[in-house]
Amino acid sequence: MSDKRCYMIVTADLTDRARFLADYARVVPALVTRFGGRYLLQGSGGEFLEGGFCQSPSALVSEWPSRAAALAFWNSPEYAEAKKLREGTGKFQVLLLESA
Repeated sequence: MSDKRCYMIVTADLTDRARFLADYARVVPALVTRFGGRYLLQGSGGEFLEGGFCQSPSALVSEWPSRAAALAFWNSPEYAEAKKLREGTGKFQVLLLESA
């Protein structure tokens, strides 16, 4: 198992931003912190310069002390419950990368 820092990169096409922010985004930051992660970047109204899956993506980048920590968060029962709060609010892509 690697102990390299890991980054979770989420791109989203939010179709119900108000519900996403009121429900999912209200709960998840505390979970990220509890599992050792921290947010590095949050933004909306982005522009894909190549590829992409929507016209105006939102993005979030979080940093984790290790792949194991990021996966512990992602696979936790607490996050499984929180993830239900974003259902119907858009389409999401999630990428996990280790630092070089």
